[in-house]
Amino acid sequence: MKSKIARSERPAIERREFLGLAAVGAAFAFSPPLRPQGDGDLTITSVRLVKTRRKRPLPAYSPVPGSYWVNREAARPITIYPGYTGRRAAGSKWAPDPGSPASGFTVEIGTNKGLKGYGVGNMGGGPFVEGHLAKLLVGQNPLNIERLWDIMWRSTLNYGRAGAVVHAISGVDLALWDLVGKAWGQPVYKLLGGETWPRIPAYATGNDVEQALKFGYKKFKLAVQHGPGDGRDGLKKNAEHVKRTRELVGADSEIMLDCWMALDESYTIELAEAVAPYRVYWMEECLPPDEYEGFSRLNALIKSTFLATGEHEYTRYGFRRLLHYNAVDIWQPEIDACGGMTELRRIGAMAIGHGIPLIPHGGGGNPALHYLISAPQLAWGETSLPPPGGPEIVYKSWEEDHNVTRGPEGIYVRPSAEPGLGWKFQVS
Repeated sequence: MKSKIARSERPAIERREFLGLAAVGAAFAFSPPLRPQGDGDLTITSVRLVKTRRKRPLPAYSPVPGSYWVNREAARPITIYPGYTGRRAAGSKWAPDPGSPASGFTVEIGTNKGLKGYGVGNMGGGPFVEGHLAKLLVGQNPLNIERLWDIMWRSTLNYGRAGAVVHAISGVDLALWDLVGKAWGQPVYKLLGGETWPRIPAYATGNDVEQALKFGYKKFKLAVQHGPGDGRDGLKKNAEHVKRTRELVGADSEIMLDCWMALDESYTIELAEAVAPYRVYWMEECLPPDEYEGFSRLNALIKSTFLATGEHEYTRYGFRRLLHYNAVDIWQPEIDACGGMTELRRIGAMAIGHGIPLIPHGGGGNPALHYLISAPQLAWGETSLPPPGGPEIVYKSWEEDHNVTRGPEGIYVRPSAEPGLGWKFQVS
């Protein structure tokens, strides 16, 4: 076996990026100077699922054939069985049908003062919003976010605690934060303690590396395309993919690998050894999320790269298990799945308190950016460019929506400064 780099000899995580540089409480202070609109008599009057569309419609186009966000060929847990495609896209055999109850959702919370808040939740959560959570919220003051989160959590413990039910809580929680930001007339990050950072370094997810490189990125996350079911030939193809990417992006760029729960322990070890010459920064979600002992064993054995997980982990209790097992180096909660902004703050405080880098999955999206720009730990924001082949307005609009700037680390993003979360959609 190839010799591995000792953990102490790994490429250093720069101090300015991953150390807590201020007291945790400073990031989470809630002390805006003005009284909110409606104050104590602001009341929730409606909770409903809505369909949305962009405020500024974009032209339809046919992406370049073979582009990643069209085909989305990647290893999946189910691809150990012949006949099931590795495509992540809707319409593949294993994926839910678009628009079905198993899809993601948008929730609208209305009030007696006419203020409305919007939140997005991950797959399958919509039915629980209208079927249970709505009646818990109507008549309540939306400013009491902590209380409302705890009411939703306690009322669903008998059938929830993870998965679609926490997706539902996440979407509602984000809608409450959006509403409260509008009530105070402030972007949510100011309610979280203000700006700790002027902008957040971003990385590009997906295998359209040439497009991302041309756009200005210096950090790239690749989807691993082959898993154990593809044998040694697939392992070789994965290594060749990483090698080609390193040759394309150069020695100073960062490469990460998204394995999306598709590997096993022995395959992960072999893959880490095969890509070690190409300096992979982290390998993400190599095992199914409940394999805490397996992650722990891998974390003790693999020295050539960092290990990351958390996209499919839930609430502070799930991340406490990751901590207990010393499972991975980097935590990756997803704000529309882990419990919303309220719970992400708790997970973040735990990570900072134990010196664990927290780099949210989908963290370059607007809700998570409000957390990242206020947190006393500089992380990276995950972003995905629209597929290549479209008119210039598509990419210009994407750049404006993400407040893109460029600098030494490539692409930077920051959240909207509009009151609330600053969504770029409207109700259809």
